[in-house]
Amino acid sequence: MACALVQLSKEKEKQLNNALLYLLVFVVAAVYSSAGFGGASGYLLVMNGFGVPAGVMSSAALALNIFVSTVAFVSYYRAGHFRPRLLIPFLITSVPAAFIGGTLKISEQAYSILLYGVLTYLSARMILFPTLTEKPDWTPHPIPLWVALFAGAGIGLLSGMIGIGGGIFLSPLIILMQWGDSKQAAASAGGFIAINSISGLVGRLVNGTFSLGEFGVPLLVIGLLGALIGSQLGAVRFSGAGVRRVLGAILTIAVGTYWINFLK
Repeated sequence: MACALVQLSKEKEKQLNNALLYLLVFVVAAVYSSAGFGGASGYLLVMNGFGVPAGVMSSAALALNIFVSTVAFVSYYRAGHFRPRLLIPFLITSVPAAFIGGTLKISEQAYSILLYGVLTYLSARMILFPTLTEKPDWTPHPIPLWVALFAGAGIGLLSGMIGIGGGIFLSPLIILMQWGDSKQAAASAGGFIAINSISGLVGRLVNGTFSLGEFGVPLLVIGLLGALIGSQLGAVRFSGAGVRRVLGAILTIAVGTYWINFLK
């Protein structure tokens, strides 16, 4: 009798943990997709807290990143915010540059300074300060092709070196350089992240390292639901300033997570 009660208690605890895991993944997908992102870093943080196996965790985060960023891109595209000039030229150079960046080795100190120095500045800039793109009479600045190609290479190289999605750099860059407004930047980030993540997925499938385990399919369904709601809010309901602040909040979470881990 005692054994049965213990078993029942463990099963109930497992169900509660799974329910909380799915809820948190839903929230991450909704928040990140509202700014055009896939949310891979958020999923990894959540799944790590629930003891999901590393192989399943990385595969599930990658798959969720593809699904959520694709849904975000489609929502922003359908709402009329996509501008090809804010995506295609950057992709041309970012993909090969990311490959090169992934082959480079940098020290842990250089890694931290490079990544979190940039993210700290961008998070403060996005949350605290309005941009000229939010003014009623604003018009976008043209992007010389060579600048877009150079910026794409820089983003790809940096992303490959530090192992983070390039969209988190591309979106603020578009806003700060006044190449596009917050929603146009979100649309570009969604497409940028989806394409780069698909490349990573192909690599995993070829190497036989892709595994979703028991958590994968439910997480994908929950993530898609969150993305459908979040991306629609970002593309249609939120103002440009609202999308900018969500972007800043996401960057702040990324920086805060680093400092929490650093101080442990």
